[in-house]
Amino acid sequence: MSHYFSSDQSTLSEPFTIDISFFGKSYPFVSDAGVFSKRQFDYGSRVMLEAVIDQLSGRVLDLGCGYGPVGVLIGLHRPVALTMVDVNPRAVELAKANALAHGVAADVIVSDGLDKVSGVFDHILLNPPIRAGKAVIYRLFEQAYEHLADGAQLIIVIRKKQGADSAKRKLQAIYDRVETIDRSGGYHVIVATRSALSDRDMADHEIGQDDHKAGVDDR
Repeated sequence: MSHYFSSDQSTLSEPFTIDISFFGKSYPFVSDAGVFSKRQFDYGSRVMLEAVIDQLSGRVLDLGCGYGPVGVLIGLHRPVALTMVDVNPRAVELAKANALAHGVAADVIVSDGLDKVSGVFDHILLNPPIRAGKAVIYRLFEQAYEHLADGAQLIIVIRKKQGADSAKRKLQAIYDRVETIDRSGGYHVIVATRSALSDRDMADHEIGQDDHKAGVDDR
């Protein structure tokens, strides 16, 4: 059986329509076999989106977009420059169709992680593909860092029992600031920030001052 986090298209296509309720309004989406959470809007994705949507601006990347609910709902509610990517070509075609149906302008592309993505973003949203394994997830964390503008954020949602604590530790090893901003039903919404260059320079300067002071004290 084909897994949704795959470019394999062997699963028989059987498209159908689902309705997603968001902020009191219902939105139709076309879904299909072989894509993530095909029958309903994933609860974790909903928790993440509701926690951050009011803060989203500028250039936004929906990483692992599936059939497009997160990205399309962002585009409907926020004035952003939207990019949506997925490794699954079927998911990308669905996301394109759903964005078009709702009048949302988006650059929607097939990409394994961020391999085919250029430029930098102000916000990257990710519901990690847990079944793909930690190596894949951690690679996405690392790639995302390289595609964030200074001061920009990676936003993820992950269940505690599926490794929220270890994911947060990994993010802390890569990013300049990491915090859990919301919890619901066992899901944690974690924001990892790439600090502005001036902030990093200040931190390096302070470290340098500490090293110099230590050298003076040692004498």
